Amino acid sequence: MKSAEKSAKSLERRILHRVREAVAAYRLIEPGDRILVALSGGKDSMALLHFLSVMRRSNNGSFDLKAVHVRMANVDYRTDLLQLKEYAEQRGTGFELLDAAFKPDEKQGRSACFLCSWTRRKALFNYAQANGYNKIALGHHRDDLLQTAMMNLTFNGTFATMSASLAMDKFPITLIRPLCTVDEADLRLWADFTEVVATVKACPYDKIGKRHEMQGIMQQMQTFNPEFRQSLWHALNKAGKV
Repeated sequence: MKSAEKSAKSLERRILHRVREAVAAYRLIEPGDRILVALSGGKDSMALLHFLSVMRRSNNGSFDLKAVHVRMANVDYRTDLLQLKEYAEQRGTGFELLDAAFKPDEKQGRSACFLCSWTRRKALFNYAQANGYNKIALGHHRDDLLQTAMMNLTFNGTFATMSASLAMDKFPITLIRPLCTVDEADLRLWADFTEVVATVKACPYDKIGKRHEMQGIMQQMQTFNPEFRQSLWHALNKAGKV
């Protein structure tokens, strides 16, 4: 076996192991669940759909999966819809395209990124509720949770992050994040090895805002202490915040 192929298989096993650990530790998936996978076309959501489909096959189809892509009409965020549909079908899931848009909002603190995210989420909620899906899987990885913790600590004075599992109050739906224990570096490697991510992302807001700046700060913290991310993750789990 060639070295690159061996490394790719080892990486695949490592990520799958961490997804299984997260599913078990946070009780993310139960037999009979009907799960929508939010498929944006980026590496994280592509990996999410792939590894959940692998788990479903190994569990004899004990839960249902369907990929959904929300297309925002007023944001320059382009994806290859045919590629996404084929990618989902190759993994034995259906594919649904939803169209949505948001209006400019003058309220302070409600950025275009916030409005876009909430509009996408609402479209997923409505589709899930109308079609009998009880869970929505999002592609947030461990670094996303760590960045959120740092944002909350810095700007809100709270020690909290996105939950691995969150039951919604206004909808009979639970949000799950099966990649929450997977490092973004591993997902980048996986994307390089598999060459499955070829969608075009051209969002005008992608490099704007405090979250992007926080990424740079966290890189500095990692240089200051190579164990920074692990220490922060340990603290979040110890406090029951994941």
